[in-house]
Amino acid sequence: MSVVSLRALLGISVAIAGLTGCSSAGYYWQGFKGQMQILQAARPVEDWLSEDSTSAALRQRLQTAQQMRRFASQELALPDNASYTRYAQLQRPFAVWNVVAAPAYSLEMHQWCFPITGCIAYRGYFSKEGAQAEALRLQARGLETSVYGVPAYSTLGYLNWLGGDPLLSTFTSWQEGDFAGLLFHELAHQLLYVKNDTAFNESFATTVERMATPLWLQGHASAATQQRWQQGLQRREHWQQLTREARQRLQQVYETEGTQPIDAQSLPAIKSKVFEEFRGTYAQLRAQWIATDGPLLTSPALREQYERRLAQTDEWVAQANNASFGALAAYDDWVPAMTSWWLQLRGDGPATRETWRSFYAQMRDLSALPAEERKLRLCVQWGEAAKTATQCQ
Repeated sequence: MSVVSLRALLGISVAIAGLTGCSSAGYYWQGFKGQMQILQAARPVEDWLSEDSTSAALRQRLQTAQQMRRFASQELALPDNASYTRYAQLQRPFAVWNVVAAPAYSLEMHQWCFPITGCIAYRGYFSKEGAQAEALRLQARGLETSVYGVPAYSTLGYLNWLGGDPLLSTFTSWQEGDFAGLLFHELAHQLLYVKNDTAFNESFATTVERMATPLWLQGHASAATQQRWQQGLQRREHWQQLTREARQRLQQVYETEGTQPIDAQSLPAIKSKVFEEFRGTYAQLRAQWIATDGPLLTSPALREQYERRLAQTDEWVAQANNASFGALAAYDDWVPAMTSWWLQLRGDGPATRETWRSFYAQMRDLSALPAEERKLRLCVQWGEAAKTATQCQ
């Protein structure tokens, strides 16, 4: 801290105020302090590789990360900067914890508005206790809330002059496909970010992640690793279908209540039944996953990681409410439409750097449109499926 100039500190403060949201002095300070702690903990990857105390598993992953970083800039035309050239060992399971909120009978997310990022549907804290305290405050206002851990986040390139976003111990042990996808996702945020449109931003980064990850795996990973990633992709598709259907049912209930008021005693029961059926269907899906994935868990480490993630999903399902469903939707809302654009640009040939540049140019043109026109264009590109999509109604 002593070698950072006052001007630099002010620059960091402005970035943190916008990127994590600052509506009080206490919140401002925890964001500033949390980001500085990560910056101070991060050291160049080369330093970790040169130390005898670095474990073989971490050494291999850090080396692979640098290969992924080059692949991202050279093959995917993603930003080539200081991000992910350093590593930080955090003494906690997540980098930050987000809190989200929604009314008891609506999926419309509570918004926080900030100078740099605009209005976003979550608020991040560097401690779980801070996020939980904010959740309790919102619950006192009658809102449903959800607090969830986030393994990585993007500072949108604002802190590249201080070394950029580092690799973190919160995600470096992930399976290779998931690890690569996260790096591509976060770098995509640095490439394109639209104020006041969380769904567009997250869907864009998710589309880049899903289109780019198999390209990396095909050229760099073993057949077993590719199979595990494909199996995980199928699980995600099943999960998205399950949550999408539940979300649509909830939306129909809430819209009906708005146009044809439902008896005050019946509405909670109808809502409860939707969640009960959602959890029952998940239990069946979970059993299918375990039966299918078992043969792919060829080591104790893979099995331990699998069970830990499954437990996290179990917890999410058990605590699911309007807020958690709304937060989940943001990452996938426009992925089908954006994927359609990508596939049109790629055609039958291989994906090239120019293909990616063309896709990014289209997304930038789209981002420059007024919000309603952008939404309309996305729905049109989505095609027939948009007729039943909640966001296109």
